[in-house]
Amino acid sequence: MSRRIAQLPSPVADQIAAGEVVERPASIVKELVENSLDAGARRIEVRIEQGGVKRIGVTDDGHGIHPGDLPLAVSRHATSKISAASDLEGVASLGFRGEALASAASVSRLTLSSRVAGEDRAWRIEVAGGVETGSGPCAHPPGTTVEVEDLFYNTPARRKFLKTERSENQAVAATLRRLALAHFDTAFEWQLGGRRVLMPAGAPEERLKAVLGEDFMRRNLVIDEQRDELTLSGWVALPTLSRRLADQQFFFVNGRAVQDKVVGQAVRQAYRDVLFHGRQPVFILYLRLPATEVDVNVHPTKHEVRFRRPREVRDFIFGRLNRALRDVRPGDRLAAGPTAGAYATQVAPAPAGALGSAPRQYGLAIDAARSGGSTLQVAETLARYRTHKTEDGQTPPLGYAIAQLHGIYILAENAEGLVIVDMHAAHERITYEKLKQSIDAQGLASQQLLAPLALNTTEAEAELAEERQAELAAMGLALDRTGLASIAVRAVPALLAKGNVEELVRDVLAEMAKLGTNRELVNRRDDLLASMACHASVRAHRSLSLAEMNALLREMERTENAEQCNHGRPTYRVQTLADLDGQFLRGQ
Repeated sequence: MSRRIAQLPSPVADQIAAGEVVERPASIVKELVENSLDAGARRIEVRIEQGGVKRIGVTDDGHGIHPGDLPLAVSRHATSKISAASDLEGVASLGFRGEALASAASVSRLTLSSRVAGEDRAWRIEVAGGVETGSGPCAHPPGTTVEVEDLFYNTPARRKFLKTERSENQAVAATLRRLALAHFDTAFEWQLGGRRVLMPAGAPEERLKAVLGEDFMRRNLVIDEQRDELTLSGWVALPTLSRRLADQQFFFVNGRAVQDKVVGQAVRQAYRDVLFHGRQPVFILYLRLPATEVDVNVHPTKHEVRFRRPREVRDFIFGRLNRALRDVRPGDRLAAGPTAGAYATQVAPAPAGALGSAPRQYGLAIDAARSGGSTLQVAETLARYRTHKTEDGQTPPLGYAIAQLHGIYILAENAEGLVIVDMHAAHERITYEKLKQSIDAQGLASQQLLAPLALNTTEAEAELAEERQAELAAMGLALDRTGLASIAVRAVPALLAKGNVEELVRDVLAEMAKLGTNRELVNRRDDLLASMACHASVRAHRSLSLAEMNALLREMERTENAEQCNHGRPTYRVQTLADLDGQFLRGQ
């Protein structure tokens, strides 16, 4: 016999609901600190004992809670941040669901103490397992303190799933760092694991250094872009500063830390051909847009959002990051050298078609190097290179070649010291960028199939192919809808004609359905161009003249993404005189 349906007791329902919000101590810390931020706090203190299991304490100097509202504050679905369903269409606060305090109170012993600014006394309320156990006046400065003790004391099964104290402390610290990075105008202080961390207000550089390290501060690009109502700001690391794990990636939407597939795909695409295989970029980015353009009511933890126009957001982020990364030239990060823009117009470009055809004034170098000239001739040639500077009196960032090492590396002298260039990797990037520019300028040629390829698809995919037919054709892919759930492939990009056409078409349609883009075609095109560039570039162990080496250096200074080859390997390294002096103990 089937069991009858019955209403769950309120404490059981509260504990079930709490499981969606309170996963671990870090979850409680996040919710409590977000409440403090919504209350206008300018200073927040967090104290953790035994990984948060024994005690979590959060104190702020916000506007406080009225004594008569304290019972409501610890009850479910009670909030001061929204009052009608229509408010969900434009939520501007970090919290709004009215679940955090009630969820924490249902699985712990919670004390809430608060004093409204201007009032002469504070009030507190105590709750254990969701049941009020006491209340009354207390001593407290303006603001609020929430103390959560004996977490999961009444749900021991949940407590068993917590990790070690060290792991829980690390999770809490990571949560606090994310929140601190989103609110530079609020001072944070936390104590956990015997360590005290203080982050003063108004010091973004210090917070960035504390969270991402000094290397990030030396090797990042500042992002500050706007288009219509979209604003993107923050910092992204140069591709040379990457990590094995995606543990230093921070993205905020209207001040809220989120994890979003649209954003992740846009960032990965921007770094696509400048990162080594399997490496992850480092970044901290802030996206601001009207609250009505993003839905934050996706999950109780509020880690996920939905954009009203995801394709527009994705293209904006990708376009701005891609441009910023591509605008980097060798020398932008060298303190002693000018930027690429300062010298690129002063250096004559090498004639098209040849790697090494050098500016006319360097003709002697070719003769001396190729004819096995005397030491004196070569010395005179090097002296000419070293004394030739740009019109502003500066040496170009990559300097001038002085030798070739084992037919693999170019050794050059610049204002900082020694520049070591992997000539194959450098020429590979130059060739790759030229191929892409040529394709973009002339369009992507298509190749007609000898016989149309018939594909069975879903009805949605067939509709998509029909709706986006013109856009796909511009990328060299000609698709016709032939039935309710079928299409015919009549032409493909010429560069990709030898690949698996069916796989290509299905991947393109899947991506367009998911993200509204056809980047899959561009990805595959670029992979092929990268392979072509690799085979077309100067090979290792080829002897180059000084003129050819210098022509390569000048090309690098004009080329986008020249610090990495298209496989993400570095193209050059700089050894400063200070580094060399230290290795040889000079001045010590």
